[in-house]
Amino acid sequence: MKQIQNIGLALFLVGLAIFTSLIFFGRYEVTPEILENLVSNKGIKSELFINNMNSQVVGKEFSNPFSFSTEITSVLESANETLKKNSEWDKVIWDKPHSLTYEIAKQGGSGLIKDNKWLFWWLTFGLGIIGALMHIIPNVVIKGPPGIKNNGIWFNTATNRGWIGWFAFVFLVGFYLLLYFRPDYIVNWTYIVDPISESLSGNLASQWFLYGFLYCTVMTVMAVRMYIKYRHNKYQILRTTSVLFFQIVFAFLIPEILIRFEKPWYDFKNAFPLDYDFFFKWNLDELIASGGLGLFILIWGIVLTLVIVPVMVYFFGKRWYCSWVCGCGGLAETLGDPYRHLSDKSLKAWKLERWLVHGVLVFALVMTGFTLYTYFSGAEGVLGIRTQTIQDIYGLLIGAFFAGVIGTGFYPIFGNRVWCRFGCPLAAYLGIVQRFKSRFRITTNGGQCISCGNCSTYCEQGIDVRAYAQKGENIVRASCVGCGICSAVCPRGVLKLENGPEKGRINPTEILLGNDVDLMDLVNQK
Repeated sequence: MKQIQNIGLALFLVGLAIFTSLIFFGRYEVTPEILENLVSNKGIKSELFINNMNSQVVGKEFSNPFSFSTEITSVLESANETLKKNSEWDKVIWDKPHSLTYEIAKQGGSGLIKDNKWLFWWLTFGLGIIGALMHIIPNVVIKGPPGIKNNGIWFNTATNRGWIGWFAFVFLVGFYLLLYFRPDYIVNWTYIVDPISESLSGNLASQWFLYGFLYCTVMTVMAVRMYIKYRHNKYQILRTTSVLFFQIVFAFLIPEILIRFEKPWYDFKNAFPLDYDFFFKWNLDELIASGGLGLFILIWGIVLTLVIVPVMVYFFGKRWYCSWVCGCGGLAETLGDPYRHLSDKSLKAWKLERWLVHGVLVFALVMTGFTLYTYFSGAEGVLGIRTQTIQDIYGLLIGAFFAGVIGTGFYPIFGNRVWCRFGCPLAAYLGIVQRFKSRFRITTNGGQCISCGNCSTYCEQGIDVRAYAQKGENIVRASCVGCGICSAVCPRGVLKLENGPEKGRINPTEILLGNDVDLMDLVNQK
């Protein structure tokens, strides 16, 4: 079995290496037809940009996406700079330089990868999936009888912030930086999923389709690991199946199929303020212009946020969303499961968490208030601040860096719920309701607690569960996502996730613990 695992690991690494290397290959050339289509589709009025493209780029072949991108972005930025100096604002091209370059590269690329999409899909995704499953499935035998086994987790360089963990950190951060800020560099990655995209939406794959497909693939493979590790625990099996279903069907398949029927792309489970651009002008205009379905989506989005979310939290706690429905939580619970013990349990981290996550919520609400005011009033800003500027800042800092680069890229170093714990505005909203108006709690049987610390160690939200268990106090924390791992790893059955009457839900117990006081000072005082 060990040999099968090693072969699987080798296949996975080969697939990963091929996938990574694809960005360095290919040929790129802008033909007059491609430029003409770009100008027509984008409504480009800048003669300076068109002339410079014709003289510097059109007809010239580039051997890699980096030089191709550099040349086009240089032409774009130079033309825009001149137009802005001359106050020719109607001719300025407002597209992000690397996003515009991506669209050109998608049409102008050629070579072995574009000509053999399925071959390279099998050499990357195929080898990766097969290799990962060969490495994971033998654990059914190797790990022995059913039961959670985290043996050696602090001695493994992949899970103890060792060199493998840091390598995974660098790779994940690099991937997200390319995805958000340099899509033109990864056009070859999108080629290999073009056939799948065309079969669903009828369009060629964008970098966001690539991300969605990769997201679902990783979740599915790592869900197999979850099924094996927690096969004795029905709660873990059910919630893993749930997040997998909602991610694949609601966040991936349905939105892509909607595009095929020329309807708005929409994830029906994504609630505001996590879906922070729901009330942006471009989205509202698109929904209103889409007829009956668009109006239904608009009403559904509002009802989901204002009615369904708080009602469900009242009855079941925020776990109904964060651990059973949310795609961010789904990735954290599958790909991030090996890193859950790395979350910071210190009091400083808790204080930082409360300031950050509620600060992001306030930021999202203020931005949305500005957005709706300018939408209905026709103004460009509020109090001299342009709404577009606030939206751009939020999109960059929260939508890209916090939710993507930090939220997932930092799994191997800071644990699997960095985004959910410190940055998700929806988690903050759900947490406020859970803390003050919910039937959910984790009950503790303090008399059975042996203070082993497993519960605190494996709490992905950084809650010191043991401190509550030692006092026999119910755990009612805004940050708790009800993943149930604390209960699952407890060897004495001390913890239980419950939905019960509000009365007696919060039961603070004043018990003096050794780590709460300097015992020698107490003795000396007496």
